[in-house]
Amino acid sequence: MQNKIIKLKKLIEQSNSIVFFGGAGVSTESGIPDFRSADGLFNQDSGQTYQPEDIVSDWFLKEQPELFFNYYFEHLVYPEAVPNATHLYLAELEAKEKDITIITQNIDGLHQAAGSEKVLELHGSTLRNTCLTCGENYPLRVLRQDDKGIPRCPHDNGIVRPDVVLYGEMLDQTALSMSMAAVEKADLLIVAGTSLSVYPANSLIHYFKGEASILLNRTPVQHPALFDLIIQDSLGSIFKQLKEN
Repeated sequence: MQNKIIKLKKLIEQSNSIVFFGGAGVSTESGIPDFRSADGLFNQDSGQTYQPEDIVSDWFLKEQPELFFNYYFEHLVYPEAVPNATHLYLAELEAKEKDITIITQNIDGLHQAAGSEKVLELHGSTLRNTCLTCGENYPLRVLRQDDKGIPRCPHDNGIVRPDVVLYGEMLDQTALSMSMAAVEKADLLIVAGTSLSVYPANSLIHYFKGEASILLNRTPVQHPALFDLIIQDSLGSIFKQLKEN
């Protein structure tokens, strides 16, 4: 394990352009649950007659906004969460003027909270919200909910929805195309905290043409042969060791 950490650190130091592609496992150590693991949200009882995948869909928001937002604020929004060792290490790299682009599947804004600026959010962010009636934008901290828990616009009483990609919706095409371009020009690709089971995000790795691709994940993933180096451990442990070496 130690030899792999040293090799990873050397690759980071030698690289001129790095892409870090992170999944839910990046944020779990900040207390934010993932979706598809054995203990993930999609394997838990939603407390409703609907499956969690249905509740966080575009059609459910339209037809059952009260149930949608009750579930959403309880399970998907974590305003008290703080960046962990992974977020902080990546932000420090950028502060040291490393050319690093972060592509994230997470919606918590923790990379930006840690200080990273070059962040591409494939699934949007809970921190941004938009009125469906007038298009006014609202940060999470100022949302006003009615007596049913539905965020409302103070100007026209329209529903204010989160700027996140729900089931049934396409990814932000601008973020996706920028992610493809970043991966294509990078000389080091680090994939971390993701099972690589969800399309189209998992297709991004096929755009990589650089020197080395790294996989950091607690559990085995699909297509391990695509990577030059695999470290199977918690991300917190890996990035703490990177900082200490």
